[in-house]
Amino acid sequence: MDARNMATLWAQDPAFDTTTQQEAREILMDSERLLATFGTELHFGTGGLRGILGTGTARMNRYTVARATLGLAHYLKKQYKAPSVAIAHDSRHGSEEFTQAAAEVLCAEGVKVHVFDTLAPTPMLSYAVRVLHCSAGVMITASHNPAIYNGYKVYGEDGCQITDHAADLITAEIEQVSYTEAAYLPKAKAMAEGLWLPVGDDVRRSFAQACLFCRPDPTISTGVHVVYTPLHGTGLLPVREVLSHMQGVHVTEVEAQCEPDGAFPTCPKPNPELDETLAMGIALAKETGADMLLATDPDCDRVGVAVRDAQGEYHRLSGNEVGLLLSEYVLRTRKQNGTMPKKPVLVKTIVTSDLAFPIAKAYGVEVKEVLTGFKYIGEVIGGLEKKKGEDRYVFGFEESCGYLAGTHVRDKDGVMACMLVCEMAQACKRDGLTVWDSLCKLYETYGYMGTALLNFDIEGALPMQEMERVMVQMRQNPPAQLAGKAVAVVKDYLPGIEGLPASNVLSYATDDGCKAIVRPSGTEPKVKVYLSAKTENREAADELLQQMTEQMTQLIQG
Repeated sequence: MDARNMATLWAQDPAFDTTTQQEAREILMDSERLLATFGTELHFGTGGLRGILGTGTARMNRYTVARATLGLAHYLKKQYKAPSVAIAHDSRHGSEEFTQAAAEVLCAEGVKVHVFDTLAPTPMLSYAVRVLHCSAGVMITASHNPAIYNGYKVYGEDGCQITDHAADLITAEIEQVSYTEAAYLPKAKAMAEGLWLPVGDDVRRSFAQACLFCRPDPTISTGVHVVYTPLHGTGLLPVREVLSHMQGVHVTEVEAQCEPDGAFPTCPKPNPELDETLAMGIALAKETGADMLLATDPDCDRVGVAVRDAQGEYHRLSGNEVGLLLSEYVLRTRKQNGTMPKKPVLVKTIVTSDLAFPIAKAYGVEVKEVLTGFKYIGEVIGGLEKKKGEDRYVFGFEESCGYLAGTHVRDKDGVMACMLVCEMAQACKRDGLTVWDSLCKLYETYGYMGTALLNFDIEGALPMQEMERVMVQMRQNPPAQLAGKAVAVVKDYLPGIEGLPASNVLSYATDDGCKAIVRPSGTEPKVKVYLSAKTENREAADELLQQMTEQMTQLIQG
């Protein structure tokens, strides 16, 4: 893109509001800022749009949202005779404005919209697409990113994030329209014409019931004390509603983090995978003697967990550890109570712990491995559904704190996951164990596997290009060893291997259980490295992970 010409257009064209014009004029005075904000465009992919809030073609604002929505409308009108779209938003800055802009653009194109008037979590949007029989869904959220971000997720009629093919077709439509081409049909007029329909409370209530239907053992009633925080996001009401139906679950909420607030004042990085994000909740858990802490991210599709051991110490569990515990609990319980389907299937991503394989094998469950991203797990469910085998799906999870038991949605569900973790904790306590005890027992049974996630922030005006440079470098100069052991298996997923779609991912593994997987983030300017080490105990694994961390840091950062 010609950054200066585009910025000049935004500064002078009366189609842009006066605030945007003024900011564009200021950007023209700063060459570095000019390149960062107008030097490229937000990439529209299977995750839709995500970026920093602000003025410019590379930023999230009402014009980038309206342009994407107009492209989406054109795509839908070619695919459906009478398309409709469900729209929801989280608590982030700009979310309400972007929701209204998207809805008004769609209505101006004659597309009916079902709009959540108040905050709703991502899994509820996925659910609404399905039960309202919509052609697509739009979720305004940047998930667990810092407050400077917002995003625009697009879902297909199956409630799953759009496929690569659909993303390409929508992108082609977006590229044919300008940033000021979209027309807007005001809400009042759209409602009068029957194009704008508020999503009713019946959808929220039926979503809660659908979550509860996923319980492996709804009869359990052992008392557990849980501290819960929505991290200033969308989770408070739906999580409160579902947990209120669970006998024996007593909840204390972190009041300072209950109010929706896009600034996330008590947790600047509202990512439940981070220790600092859970600090306030763990402090309250210690104060009240709670059995565990649950924390959902702003759009409530992920849940972080910290549990108390027998000595009263609290441990934050990794997404892998929670997923493994839930997998074992769901499979064991369903086998015991006779609800395990024939030919059961568990789904994990390629960067998720390989301990899922021996756990599944112990219960006669097939493991399907997919690319990173929960949409691929949703696609497996959809594939089973087409073959009238939807009930074969028993559980799916990814290492980034995303879990799903049941097929009511086609994305990770933090509301359902909170419920499932609580039930698992009840079962542990009934058996005289803590959740931490159960994790130690799981490792004793299946072997220990340590994991670590490295995030390498990519700085500069054009982070996408720099991330690609890093991936090219890793392809041209692959590591010959990991933690002193020879790399025996190298996998490059870019051409598409093992029956999976092409993906910019590299995997290196040794014969004795060390593995490093490298991929660029699809939502942030980061290169991610997923490390794992299968050993006899935690200490040995930690040592190997530290060696691999130092090695991969040197390879990527030089």
